Amino acid sequence: MGKTSVLLVGFLFSFLVVTVQAGDKYKKYNDPSLPINKRIRDLMRRMSLDEKIVQMVQIDRKVATPEVMRDYKIGSILSGGGSVPHLQATPQEWLNMVNGFQNGSLSTRLGIPMIYGIDAVHGHNNVYKATIFPHNIGLGATRDPELVKRIGSATAREVRATGINYVFAPCIAVCRDPRWGRCFESYSEDPDIVKEMTEIINGLQGEIPKDSRKGVPYVGGKDKVVACAKHFVGDGGTTRGINENNTVIDKHGLLSIHMPGYNAAIIKGVGTVMVSYSSWNGVKMHANHDLVTNFLKGALRFRGFVISDWQAIDRMTYPVHANYTYSVLTGVQAGLDMIMVPYNYTEFIDSLTGLVKNKFIPMNRIDDAVRRILRVKFQLGLFENPLSDESFIDQLGHQAHRDLAREAVRKSLVLLKNGENADEPMLPLPKKSSKILVAGSHADDLGNQCGGWTINWQGGSGNNLTSGTTILKGIAEAVDPSTEIVYEENPEFDYVKSNNFSYGIVVVGEPPYAETNGDNLNLTIPLQGQYTLYNVCANIKCVVVLISGRPLVIMPHLEQVDALVAAWLPGTEGKGVADVLFGDYGFSGKLPRTWFKTAEQLPMNVGDLNYDPLYPFGYGLTTQPLNATS
Repeated sequence: MGKTSVLLVGFLFSFLVVTVQAGDKYKKYNDPSLPINKRIRDLMRRMSLDEKIVQMVQIDRKVATPEVMRDYKIGSILSGGGSVPHLQATPQEWLNMVNGFQNGSLSTRLGIPMIYGIDAVHGHNNVYKATIFPHNIGLGATRDPELVKRIGSATAREVRATGINYVFAPCIAVCRDPRWGRCFESYSEDPDIVKEMTEIINGLQGEIPKDSRKGVPYVGGKDKVVACAKHFVGDGGTTRGINENNTVIDKHGLLSIHMPGYNAAIIKGVGTVMVSYSSWNGVKMHANHDLVTNFLKGALRFRGFVISDWQAIDRMTYPVHANYTYSVLTGVQAGLDMIMVPYNYTEFIDSLTGLVKNKFIPMNRIDDAVRRILRVKFQLGLFENPLSDESFIDQLGHQAHRDLAREAVRKSLVLLKNGENADEPMLPLPKKSSKILVAGSHADDLGNQCGGWTINWQGGSGNNLTSGTTILKGIAEAVDPSTEIVYEENPEFDYVKSNNFSYGIVVVGEPPYAETNGDNLNLTIPLQGQYTLYNVCANIKCVVVLISGRPLVIMPHLEQVDALVAAWLPGTEGKGVADVLFGDYGFSGKLPRTWFKTAEQLPMNVGDLNYDPLYPFGYGLTTQPLNATS
């Protein structure tokens, strides 16, 4: 062999070595210039069964560590209600925690980043000093989808401030019975209003491009998050409003009342859908292959991933966890893609692995789930930017967001009564008076006015829960400096009678609650609230501001009350209530649900044959704003 041939062979050998080495380093799935589907295919062909199954797992942060993420290659983490790094953790501490977990995920063989989910159902509500917006029932009263979109955008920025990129919101339940403990999470009893309010998805995720294929998830930038439409489907229609119970309705009713919001959400590119604990005509939704796979993924062409609710696999049987293998088999076969197994993740992994290896669950079902999860992660930009962006830290509780929340409070208030007739309106109130009385359990209690899902799962009473402005403080800032304000939470009858007050403002309502703890067959104002209302309103002119997640029995008190305002659960910006009470802005809210006379009438919704409400759906008196100096 000549010298030239030897050189040529050497060159070719070196070229092949370099090419192979480059090929080892170049992975298509890490190339952002390629279409997402090509990246998914490349990654999935590299994945073992074990690596696919753990992508389907979501665990709570309480059991997560960087080492767990590295060793088990877990696909997702969540913060359940109240699951925080520590009490009053700062955005930087949240961000450091999330990045720590993510570094564990990135150190695995394939370096697939995890996605972190949290309930942000009225703002970033688990986080200390976040802006807390009105709960959905109040937003439904605004009839303002554009406002709700802006709230979605603000919420996304506050969530990003803590390094989180996925929210379990919006709840698009259609609450048909206010006895349900989650009714405040529903925008309305009317599916059309719920459908309109899916505009929040465009705020959370960004506006989907006009040429996008229906059903393909979309996230439009680093200041956006993946959204989750929940709870699929019929969660708001259970018998007597019992949480997680059975919705008895024919298919036409299910599709016409409870389904429209999902079609709207999918058109907007929602990334995920969470399945409901409830049943439809006796079949658990987590086991309903026809609705989850055939309808949601098939007919509605949803291409994001379907996630279970918290420990929902365990709760498919009674007693809970009685036949776990059956529950895993049934849930995954029904079409669940990601399973929220907050604590017992090793049991789930072992069960699902065994079911696949023994051919009870086909490999194409696992591949479908993983493909959907990866599609959302790629669309989110996780592979390019897996670690959290610290530039959003100052967005938590930003003044612009608090101003937006205050605007939402103003627009959510529904004026139900204003004097005995149009000639004698009680509202707006005069800012300048000699002495006014403010009373009631909810007048100076930030926790009460925020409701459930605030810092903790169930919420809590008191003013040390988070930061914000109580209604009392809002009143104090609204009135003329010469006006004396007397605050007595529960004044006695004779005290009110003898103190020569110009008028009284009574702020009462429900204590905070969430989910099953809020199920209530009576729907009455707590007794102390009734006593306070009577003691004040029987003696002086009064306006009652009702803080509640739903209509309550008010008819027995109407004769004493001069003006009645439904303020729902307004959140941290109590000044919004005072803005309207004192005429800086007019009342404009409309009832998002029917206000019944007695609980015995329930369920009663607009359009029913026997419709005899105290205040009908859509009712709401209006007032004109006064000059700011009045």
